[in-house]
Amino acid sequence: MRVAVGLVVLLVLGVIVASRFVGGDDTDTSGETAQTSAAPRTGPVALVTVDAPGAGSAECRTLTGALPDALPNAGDALDRLPLAEPAPPATAAWGDQVREPVVLRCGLNRPAELTPTSPLRVIDDVQWLVVPGESAATWYVVDRGVYIALTVPEHTGTGPLQQISATVASTLDPAPVRTR
Repeated sequence: MRVAVGLVVLLVLGVIVASRFVGGDDTDTSGETAQTSAAPRTGPVALVTVDAPGAGSAECRTLTGALPDALPNAGDALDRLPLAEPAPPATAAWGDQVREPVVLRCGLNRPAELTPTSPLRVIDDVQWLVVPGESAATWYVVDRGVYIALTVPEHTGTGPLQQISATVASTLDPAPVRTR
């Protein structure tokens, strides 16, 4: 009986030791979970269609025509990505082949989170409402003739917001913030 118990203990210890060397978990010595490498994305980015009644507006056509081919991100560039057809109108995406892309949508409905007391952030004279999400934040331009959303995944720098703010400021005239 003691031999059987001893063999079970050795087997359990062997599995624990082997799991540290073969595959193991993705926890480093600081207790932080390491980012696992995802399979590279191949092909165009598929975007879900959302209600965007102003997507066909002159403002959205002007903005999408002025969007850059790349967005700065912590010293790197996020290249404009092709969109899967049928792509929703007035949309664009930038990123790399591994992480979730930065996505712009123009012509959306007024965000429900926009109220008279909503805290707004100003970047390059453009007023933004930030709506945090689980793994990304969506920033809404709220002071132009159309609502524009920029969804920025976590761990993305401020470069995309700054570049899109500059593009919005140079292409679309300011308008009063409408909270109703």
